[in-house]
Amino acid sequence: MRESFDEYGAASRLKVTVAAWRWAVASRLVPATDAGTGRWSRAVDAEAVRAALRGPAAAFWAAERLNEALGDPLPFGRPRVTAAAVGHLVRVGHLACLGGDAGCPDVHPDQVEALARRRDLPALLDRHVPLGPDEAAVRLGVRRVDFDRMVDLGWITPTGAVDIDYKRQGGVTRVPLYSAQDVALLPVIRPEVDWHELRTVAPGRRSPLSALTPTPEGRDTMLMAGIARIAGVGRAAVANWRRRHPDFPAPTGGTATHPEFDRPAAVAWLLAHDKITVPSSIPSATLVLRADSTGKELRCRLDAPWLQLATDATADDQLSGWTSDHDADALAALTADGEGAAIRRLTAPGTQPLTVLGSARLIDRSRRGAGALRVTVPWPGALRGHLAPGQAGGSARHGVPHTAPGPARQTCGGLLPTRPAAPSTGPQRNR
Repeated sequence: MRESFDEYGAASRLKVTVAAWRWAVASRLVPATDAGTGRWSRAVDAEAVRAALRGPAAAFWAAERLNEALGDPLPFGRPRVTAAAVGHLVRVGHLACLGGDAGCPDVHPDQVEALARRRDLPALLDRHVPLGPDEAAVRLGVRRVDFDRMVDLGWITPTGAVDIDYKRQGGVTRVPLYSAQDVALLPVIRPEVDWHELRTVAPGRRSPLSALTPTPEGRDTMLMAGIARIAGVGRAAVANWRRRHPDFPAPTGGTATHPEFDRPAAVAWLLAHDKITVPSSIPSATLVLRADSTGKELRCRLDAPWLQLATDATADDQLSGWTSDHDADALAALTADGEGAAIRRLTAPGTQPLTVLGSARLIDRSRRGAGALRVTVPWPGALRGHLAPGQAGGSARHGVPHTAPGPARQTCGGLLPTRPAAPSTGPQRNR
C-alpha cells in the first residue's frame, strides 16, 4: 500500500507551514488529490510551495484592505467589510483559507489585492456577504428602528442567523442575517416609500413607516401597474411580457381586468429577465467650490445629492448630500468668511456640469438616518442660470421653473442635465 498524507502530514514532510501547503493547493501548485479525499501521495516541489507563500494575512487586515478599496471614506450606504465577511468570501471560493479561525480565517495577501482591484467588488460583496440588522440599516441609509419596522411589515425575512457572544453584555445572542441583495432591492421594489424622507428623518422622530399595516404572509401582492412602476415601464409593456413569456408569474388573485401577482415572484421574474438590477451603489456628485474672499478651492464628494429648487426667485435653492466629517469641516471653513463661495463645478453621472457664481454657504450639518453626516448648501435662486467664467462648466439651469409664489419649494430628486448657454444670451431662465 502506497504512503499518503493529509494536508498536515504533507506540510510536515515538506517542512513548510500548513498555510503554505493550503495556498499551494488553492493556487494549483500541488497536483489534485490522488489517494482519496484530502490525501496526496505524489512528490511536490517544497521550494515552490515555500516561494509561493507571502503571508498569510489576518482576516482583519483583509477586511480593512477591502474597505480601503471601496473608498475612503466609505460611500453612503456601504457597510464596513468585517473579518466575518472575509470568512464568507472564503466559503464561496473567492479567497483561500490558510489557517486561523474558520469564521475569520487567514488569507493570502495577493488574493486580497486581486479582489480589491475588481471593479465589481461592491456587487460581489452584496452577492456573497449577508448583513446583520445594523449593517442592513447602513446599507439602506436608514435608522435601525426603521429597518426593524420593515422586518415587522414583512418586507424582508432573514436568510440565516449567527450566534454572537457579547460576554459581559448579556452572553450569547442570536442575530438574524439578511441577504445584502434583498436589502439593496428594497428601494427598487417599494417605490411607494419616500426613501429620501426615510433616510433624512431626524433622530428620535417617529418612523414614517409606523402608520403602515403589516402584510399577511402570502398576501404581498401587486397589480400590473405596480410591476410597471418597479421596472420603470408602462402597464402595456407588462401586459406584453405576460403575453410573450410563458414563465411570467400567474395571477394569485384580483380580476381578469386587474389581476394581482405575488410580489416576490414578480420581482424574481424581473431580475431573471434583466428588467431590474440590484443597485450596488448610490449616485454621488463632485462639488468644487471657490471662496469669494480668499480664492481658495475645495473639492469634495456628495453622496446621494438632492437639489431642492426655489419656486420663488427671491428664495434659495438648496443642495444637500452625505459627506465625510473632513469635507464638512473644510466646507464650513471655506464658506464661513466673506460672502460665501462660488460653486465652480457640480458634476454627477449622466449630467452636464452645473455652476453658481457665488453666495453658496453651509447652513446645516447633522447626522441622519443610519448616522451618516448630511450637509446642506444653499445659494440665492436668482443666481440660477448665470454663467461661470473660464472652464467652470455649464449653466446652473434646471427643469423646474419659478411658478409658485411665496416660500414654497419644489423638489428635484437629483441633478438634471443642462445645455451650456452662450455668454451673449445673458442669464438663463428655467424651462
